[in-house]
Amino acid sequence: MSWSQRISVSDWPATIQSVAGTVIVAIFAVTFVVQAFTIPSESMEKTLLIGDYLLVDKFCYGESGFWNLILPYRKIRRGDIVVFHYPVNPSQHFVKRVVALPGDRLRLINKQVYINGAPLAEPYVQYIASDREPYRDDFPRTDAAVPDVTAGWWREMRTLVEDRQLIIPEGNYFVLGDNRDDSKDSRYWGFVPRESIIGRPLLIYWSASNLNNDLPTSPTVGDRLYHLAYAITHVFQITRWERTFRRVK
Repeated sequence: MSWSQRISVSDWPATIQSVAGTVIVAIFAVTFVVQAFTIPSESMEKTLLIGDYLLVDKFCYGESGFWNLILPYRKIRRGDIVVFHYPVNPSQHFVKRVVALPGDRLRLINKQVYINGAPLAEPYVQYIASDREPYRDDFPRTDAAVPDVTAGWWREMRTLVEDRQLIIPEGNYFVLGDNRDDSKDSRYWGFVPRESIIGRPLLIYWSASNLNNDLPTSPTVGDRLYHLAYAITHVFQITRWERTFRRVK
């Protein structure tokens, strides 16, 4: 064995240690610090578009205690965009904007949100519907349920309305989509519990147009492989460069 070969063999433990360290750091980051997330619907347009790929900060909403002294934790604020486990099906991840905090009294009148009797300024909201839908636009409505409202939420909501305002219970948040006329949100399925909130989107690290427009509702493995191959071979054509590496706010 030559001297160079002996050096190469002796470097293996250090190489393995380095790779293992990198993997551990990556697993820690994905588990505790950031998580990748894809926008699947139009409910947050035009803040977030279908095909935006996000990095979600899982650190920012830490619990109170010793770690608050050394980590950049903060409380959830009205106006924050949050990623959370969908309360109806926790295996799904949703992204919406917080509009009401625990203890708030909420009401919508002709699409305008009022918190504790005062109108909420929402420059990020877009309205696309020309018609007026009473339940959607004048919330809460307890006179008649609509088909899209979950039964459990319909029963719970009716117990929390006082003076035509919805009272947000402790430990819960009321969220809405920025695309206010085309968003199934807290109006339809209820509050987001604090423990269901994963974190806050930080950055659009990639944005792709027309990537999943023709993807079936229940795509097969072949469909996904085809779209992956298409994305790889057309990455420069489908990338929305003006949105890539944009901060989310």
